[in-house]
Parts: sequence; structure tokens; C-alpha cells
Amino acid sequence: IARVFQLWERAVGEVIAANARPAAFKDKILLVHVSSSPWLHQLQFLKEDIIKKVNAALKDESIEDIKFKIGPID
Repeated sequence: IARVFQLWERAVGEVIAANARPAAFKDKILLVHVSSSPWLHQLQFLKEDIIKKVNAALKDESIEDIKFKIGPID
């Protein structure tokens, strides 16, 4: 998860990073906290693209799925 935190903004872009943050990683599923319901809905549409971008930045296929949840963006 530490590597995902380090590359998150570079992988997903500044706007998404300002409204969504990785929170946990287990069994190839990344939990991402989002700032609001509209962002959660929007990110559902971008999920496959985000998975590809983060895996490319990690240089492996560590992430198979992302679960979005409204939560703290710290």
C-alpha cells in the first residue's frame, strides 16, 4: 500500500487524487476512500482505467479490483 500512496497522484491525476485516496489493500483489491457520492459514482465509470494506470505505475498487476467508499481524504 505504501507504493500505491507514493504514486497515486501521478497515476490518477491531481483532480482525482484531491477527491480520492487509497485506504487499504488486501487480496489484490484496493479500497479507495472518496470525498462524496458524486465522486464515488464518477469513479465507478473510471475504475478499469484507474486499475490500468496504477498497475502500470507499479510495473506489475498487483491490483485486480477497486472498491470505492465514502471516507476521509487525508
